[in-house]
Amino acid sequence: MYAHRSLENSIGAALQKFAKCCFALRCSAVQIEGVCVDILLYLALGVAMGTLGGLFGIGGGLIAIPVLGLWFGLDQQLAQGTALVMVVPNVVLALWRYHQRNRIEPRHALALGAAGLVCAWVGSLVAVGLDATAMRWGFIVFLIVLAAFNAWRTFTAGAPPTATLRQPWPRLAALGGVSGALGGFFGVGGAVVATPVLTGAFGTTQVVAQGLSLALALPSTGITLVTYALHGHVLWRMGVPMAIGGLASISWSVRLAYALPERTLRRAFCLFLVLCAVLLAFKA
Repeated sequence: MYAHRSLENSIGAALQKFAKCCFALRCSAVQIEGVCVDILLYLALGVAMGTLGGLFGIGGGLIAIPVLGLWFGLDQQLAQGTALVMVVPNVVLALWRYHQRNRIEPRHALALGAAGLVCAWVGSLVAVGLDATAMRWGFIVFLIVLAAFNAWRTFTAGAPPTATLRQPWPRLAALGGVSGALGGFFGVGGAVVATPVLTGAFGTTQVVAQGLSLALALPSTGITLVTYALHGHVLWRMGVPMAIGGLASISWSVRLAYALPERTLRRAFCLFLVLCAVLLAFKA
């Protein structure tokens, strides 16, 4: 009798352990499935953001920031830092593609990039210590002003745009400094600031302006990402898949940018800025 009960207890203990293992495996499978779905979602988001980034020469961070805040509930600083993980490699590839189609003068890139790098670092240091809600509303106003300026330039008659600068190239350093500071502050690299100024004050075509803006954005986005990462404002498990998706879509979107008429591309850029502001306003 004792041996029979001992056997029953052993079998019962074994069944309990088996049930626990099955439950643990099921939970692990559910977790793995959830992680895979998340990764696929981030990849798809990266493809969409990379397409817009290549089309408008901004790396994709401008639309990624409100999307990460609105759909995933990230605060402003975390959204900006995570978006930069995608933006930096996107900017590298997009800059190369723009350079292949329309050669970017090294001195122009250096003037924009060097000034933008220093000022972006200062802007990002200020941004990481500010209130997230105030940052979001500041970003909304920033986008609306940019959209209004670009719309005014689009619908105002002026001299036809060209592939060359109408202003002395050393003045690009001033543009790089202001754009870099604002880009570092808002985590968008400054390209979105520089593009309308280059088409307006410097008289370049939209695609030339976008290529030069990417030259500005490359060093400034890099230093801004480092600053945000050091302060813990980066979600790497989200940003890395987005970066991979973005890289897969940059090349064809740059081809699309060169295929579109000048005025159409400018109008689309204005609408894009307004859309980003509206998305952010919903979250704010």
